[in-house]
Amino acid sequence: MDSSARLVHIVDDVPELEGVEGLTMVVVLTGFLDAGQAADRAADHLTELGDGPVVATFDVDSLHDYRARRPPISFVQDHYESYEAPRLVVRLLRDTGGTPFLLLRGAEPDIRWEGFASAVREVVERLGVTRVVNLGAVPMAVPHTRPIAVTHHANDSSLLTGRSPWRGELRVPSSAQALLELRLGEWGHPCLGYVAHVPHYLTQMPYPVASVTLLENLELGGRLTIDLTALRTAAVECEAEVSRYLASHDEVSDVVQALERQYDAFQRAEESGSSLLAADEPLPTGEDLGRQFEQFLAGLDGPDHEPGQG
Repeated sequence: MDSSARLVHIVDDVPELEGVEGLTMVVVLTGFLDAGQAADRAADHLTELGDGPVVATFDVDSLHDYRARRPPISFVQDHYESYEAPRLVVRLLRDTGGTPFLLLRGAEPDIRWEGFASAVREVVERLGVTRVVNLGAVPMAVPHTRPIAVTHHANDSSLLTGRSPWRGELRVPSSAQALLELRLGEWGHPCLGYVAHVPHYLTQMPYPVASVTLLENLELGGRLTIDLTALRTAAVECEAEVSRYLASHDEVSDVVQALERQYDAFQRAEESGSSLLAADEPLPTGEDLGRQFEQFLAGLDGPDHEPGQG
């Protein structure tokens, strides 16, 4: 535990946590598992419910690769100011019903993942966390017109609140959150998580639709109550914006319709227990989608874009 002590500073006295039973800690690490900024926007929403004190701070200088991810700083006429130093902190928050929980938030560590996991273990044991919930999002070849799918995972199957859409074994790139879940399980600490599947043509823009889905699952897995009214409004506005764009761009709409057919074929195959591969409906290649949606993303992100216009 000595290495973790050098990576994290934990507040010794937190009166708000005295006598608390069933303390949940939510983990959102931006960078790798944050397609459509879904997890980060979900974390924003949690903090907007009511800001709280920082109860643990990680030594970012020991975890961050500044040359790979350079923090922004403002240059004002003839001098620098407003340096946005990367932070990785644990904050004490309360849900809509007043239940306290912790939010570990910041950029995913670039190095020392094992040390980071040990530091999180220190936080869990010192502050009395009873379950850890990871939130993330990945790009998938799915249409935005269908429900957001979620990959459920946990280091104890009794923690799962839904069925994973995957079967068998998949070899995937690791992440600090994935390693954290694995190590916490080895140390006897419950950890579960949710990964939202974001349409890959929308991953470069904020996609609050997936954020809503993540927080709905967090309510179940984290045993929290979260008012999602404002976030659901943002999600509806986002869906309307995308629909307006598709209505005036047939070439983009055609690709989405192909994804819809593929998605529906997968669903039918899953329900019937047959192959998940849809005959006669090959998924568009990455190059095809990239060409079709390059103009789409440019239209949504461009400074001259107005809602409802192409």
